[in-house]
Amino acid sequence: MSKVVKPYSEEEEKKTQVRTMFNAIAPAYDFLNHFLSLGIDRSWRKKAIKKLEGTGAKKILDVATGTADLAITADNILDVNHVTGVDISDEMLDVGRKKLTKKKLNDKILLLNGDSEALPFEDGEFDAAMVAFGVRNFQDLDRGLAEMRRVIKDGGKMVVLEFTKPRFFLFKFGFNLYFKYILPTIGRLTSKDPKAYKYLYESVQAFPDYDKFVAHMEKAGLKNNEWESLSFGICAVYTGYK
Repeated sequence: MSKVVKPYSEEEEKKTQVRTMFNAIAPAYDFLNHFLSLGIDRSWRKKAIKKLEGTGAKKILDVATGTADLAITADNILDVNHVTGVDISDEMLDVGRKKLTKKKLNDKILLLNGDSEALPFEDGEFDAAMVAFGVRNFQDLDRGLAEMRRVIKDGGKMVVLEFTKPRFFLFKFGFNLYFKYILPTIGRLTSKDPKAYKYLYESVQAFPDYDKFVAHMEKAGLKNNEWESLSFGICAVYTGYK
């Protein structure tokens, strides 16, 4: 079993701490995401969304939607009727709603406060489900994946985009140096939460990536599970079917 990494303390439940953390960093979240990744995070989201091309998905669920970047990318690339995004952080959702209003997407994308481990939807309600950089933050990974599977229709596809640990030695060394020391320093100077980007590194190190994550997808009842490494192993896109 993987170690449970929490942002602040061992005593309080992870879900509560994650909500507090994202509420605190919400105003700076988008800027830091794009700045610290040199804008590459946009291409990662596009690659993830392209995994849904050809599925005919019209109604999509975006779990841990945050500020709705993945949902907006889906609307840009796919011929969707509606995207519903859920997140436990009201502050992140508020930032996302402002973006939707600015882009005039309120009729296409709906953002709701919702728990990934107890999704407020009927079985098979969506054609597909997706999540970007959110499964690391689930309190119960297996329960969260099972819930995502539950709310998609039979034959529906799930797409997960998440950070991974690079395997090539030299790149792994540089990645760890950046994520462990440089990124937390920049995050501490620009966000209201000095521990948030330290948690990012620690949660990535503890997360079951590659085939280990596929095993969790299989446990959740997903079939034909695959993963594709991106940017020399900084992150990966996982796909599976109900």
